[in-house]
Amino acid sequence: MPATPTTLRRMAVAAAALPLLVGALASCGYGSKADDRKTAVAAEGKKLSTDTVKIGYFPNLTHATALVGIQEGFIAKELGGTKVAAQTFNAGPSEIEALGGGSIDIGFIGPSPAVNGFSKSKGRALRIVSGSASGGVKLVVNPDRIKTLDDVKGKKIATPQLGNTQDVAFLDWVSKKGWKVDAQSGKGDVSVVRTDNKIVPDAYSSGSVDGAWVPEPTASKLVAEGGKVLLDETSLWPDEKFVITNVIVSRDFLEEHPDVVEAVLRGTVKTNAWIKANPDKARASANAALKQLGGKELPPEVIDPAWRSIQVTDDPLASTLRAQADHAVEAGLLKKPDLKGIYDLRLLNKVLKAEGRPAVADAGLGAE
Repeated sequence: MPATPTTLRRMAVAAAALPLLVGALASCGYGSKADDRKTAVAAEGKKLSTDTVKIGYFPNLTHATALVGIQEGFIAKELGGTKVAAQTFNAGPSEIEALGGGSIDIGFIGPSPAVNGFSKSKGRALRIVSGSASGGVKLVVNPDRIKTLDDVKGKKIATPQLGNTQDVAFLDWVSKKGWKVDAQSGKGDVSVVRTDNKIVPDAYSSGSVDGAWVPEPTASKLVAEGGKVLLDETSLWPDEKFVITNVIVSRDFLEEHPDVVEAVLRGTVKTNAWIKANPDKARASANAALKQLGGKELPPEVIDPAWRSIQVTDDPLASTLRAQADHAVEAGLLKKPDLKGIYDLRLLNKVLKAEGRPAVADAGLGAE
């Protein structure tokens, strides 16, 4: 049986995605492989244009829209008889590879792997169709060793992974301080120590690093161990907002099942509205989802401050993604990418209009 155009394109996208496993800007920095935990649920109602939609996300608070939307059934309700098959990941490369290969259709992911996946596949792999979260990244330090921002010079600071979103942000901040660091080796006026978020608290406790530029809840875990927040990354951005999580979709799936993508976006918009209206219930829901996925919930001294520092958002904050890509180029971690077409916000803006809300912008990076 001859391969269809869609199958051929998926094969090409999957092949293009394989280098992401070792590419500099490939990872969100939460681990190194896919998680085996999968769930499938369906609500009552008419089935849409496909039996199942496969959604990928991380068991992390910066993916609160997915955690709460799936936990509370907001997304499943909008899909009616179409099932939600959810799968968690621990790293950007594995999620991008899964999207390119058709193992998932829609994913929640950070800006760096989204940019890398789009760029490596020459625009074939994905589209960003919505925002999801802003903020939730902090520079936390040992207050006995670092008391001011200038004291960071000469110290060892952890970031999650070479070229991940936080690594790029820290390198850009270092550069703006006038300090020199070799991006690949992490050596220079500051020692950048690439350390998995799961290991960062132990590295901090042992004194192997003097601080870390990390997302939540890792930042709050360090504070709970005596660390001090020296800088909140939100303070570096206009309006104190920057994208930390987007919603991406396979280009093939978007073209073939726009009704399903629209239904998922109705679910994410309703989820974000519920989170904002019910912050305490939403925090508890997210923690319950984390316990279900990992067998352990976060203690109050960690989840409370972490939850407050993350803002869910439908707006993808496109101008900040462009800036983050520019920062990676300036650091020498990425060749200047052509990001034209990375966004397709038509379905999101349709959903927002139905809710009586204004449209969101794509910063000139929208699909034709």
